[in-house]
Amino acid sequence: MGYISDLRKYVRHEPILTAGVGLFVFNDEDRVLMQLRTDYNSWGFPGGAMELGESFEDVAIRELKEETNLIVDELKLIKVLSGKDTYREYPNGDKLYDITAIFVIKKYHNDLKINDNESKKLEWFKIDNLPENMTEYTKNYINKFGNILEEALEEYKN
Repeated sequence: MGYISDLRKYVRHEPILTAGVGLFVFNDEDRVLMQLRTDYNSWGFPGGAMELGESFEDVAIRELKEETNLIVDELKLIKVLSGKDTYREYPNGDKLYDITAIFVIKKYHNDLKINDNESKKLEWFKIDNLPENMTEYTKNYINKFGNILEEALEEYKN
């Protein structure tokens, strides 16, 4: 997180505008991959922030590998989220609004494993039985864009 950590030296915990990705990865049983995050001790979807010079696709590929060890073979952009519903505050006090590109990872390979210090656990969930202990911003995405997981699953199947 070089760019954002460098920026934070100047703006400290004040809200900033960032760009990043949220990744919906499904398995053959139509379950979506979630990570138990170390920073919030809550569940969320893999993803992360853009670095200078990266495209949204670059971020999706990099973040999935960093967080899950999975390598993207095919992905599809399904939605871009922005506005007040993308606000989040991290446990350390950092505040941001994020322009979030949501991708469905249609094909991938490699063994699933925790590959960084951002995840405590990786687990597959049915979209109608997600964990209750989700990050607030994950809940916001699901509440505001309620059918986003169903859309993603349909896209994955096509």
